[in-house]
Amino acid sequence: MRKASPYILYRKTRRLRSALALVIVAWTLAEVLLIKYTLVQQASSESRALGSERIYITGLHWNSEKILREAWIPAVVDLAMAIGRENVFVSVQESGSWDDTKGALRLLDQQLAEYDIPRRIILDETTHRDEISKPPTGQGWIQTPIGQTELRRIPYLAHLRNLVMQPLYEQQREGVIYDKILFLNDVVFTTRDIRRLLSTRGGEYAATCSLDFSKPPNFYDTFALRDADGHDMLMQSWPYFRSRASRHALKRSQPVPVASCWNGVVAMDASPFYRTPPLKFRGISDSLAKSHLEGSECCLIHADNPLSRDKGVWLNPTVRVGYNAPAYAAVNSEDNSWLSTISIISGLWENRLLRWWTTPWLKESIVWTRVSQWEKQDSEHRENGPFCLVNEMQVLVENGWAHR
Repeated sequence: MRKASPYILYRKTRRLRSALALVIVAWTLAEVLLIKYTLVQQASSESRALGSERIYITGLHWNSEKILREAWIPAVVDLAMAIGRENVFVSVQESGSWDDTKGALRLLDQQLAEYDIPRRIILDETTHRDEISKPPTGQGWIQTPIGQTELRRIPYLAHLRNLVMQPLYEQQREGVIYDKILFLNDVVFTTRDIRRLLSTRGGEYAATCSLDFSKPPNFYDTFALRDADGHDMLMQSWPYFRSRASRHALKRSQPVPVASCWNGVVAMDASPFYRTPPLKFRGISDSLAKSHLEGSECCLIHADNPLSRDKGVWLNPTVRVGYNAPAYAAVNSEDNSWLSTISIISGLWENRLLRWWTTPWLKESIVWTRVSQWEKQDSEHRENGPFCLVNEMQVLVENGWAHR
């Protein structure tokens, strides 16, 4: 048999390459059209009206005067009015701010009082400096590599989050039970955003979260968000996830199954907080933290929540909040064009390439090895949320927090 000439082979190879290129282009365009279509459809979807559930609203504030005055206070007042004074409670904790966050929260107190909205707003004079100057106690302190015993950041934050929940239990003794707990970071949001968030999956969830942005297109809270397989983010821009289940739901603008999220605004089913013992925020054990590990209290709460397995934790990509007004505007345009065609195409292919050529195993194996060694040291050692942990040590300092 005569061999095909190099020229004929070249032409056949070129035709195959051209056909493959056309398939890839067609496939990509079909994905883009589907994603664009679902964006438009979800933007026009209806949300349930507020007022049918009792909502407990909580927030922690530290040096957040600017966002409070510009956006947060009017948004909270509007939200509380929409829920109705008979169905809402606002619990806020501030501690040791050096700007006028206290003055801003006094304004919130006054405005809520005008509408007779039940509330508790605590303004604490205790600063970070006061906290770290205390003599080390049995829990929440750690010997750091710089040779000092320092106050861990996460147990400190967990304590504050549990503190702001106290009115929930006081009202329980009076027969007042809440259906949902709404945790609000210092973000720009609207009542419409909260209505949409609370309507996630018809209200059936252990927890549901927004997406948060400080400098779009990158989302903000990488510390607490884990995909459906328990991995942290593959990339900080859309479509974010390594997990197939999380990624495919996101591309269809559907509630995204995740292992954990926080991301600016979180709604949780309140029932686990009423159990005996009640669900509470926590940090990992000090003895485990000595292995140079840390995990967000906002992730560990989902790991500990028994409803996470039954009802799931979901990120709602149609609810996008911002840590400043420009960020909020950028991801909430009227024509829902926060995802351009170019950003979708580049995101899809960057995500594919990263999934094909990277693995989370190396980073995660460090965590799992240290947790395994710690659990072997004592039969009582057990950590519910190893997927929350990262190879970090975080401590409180005067002006915030630091790595050690």
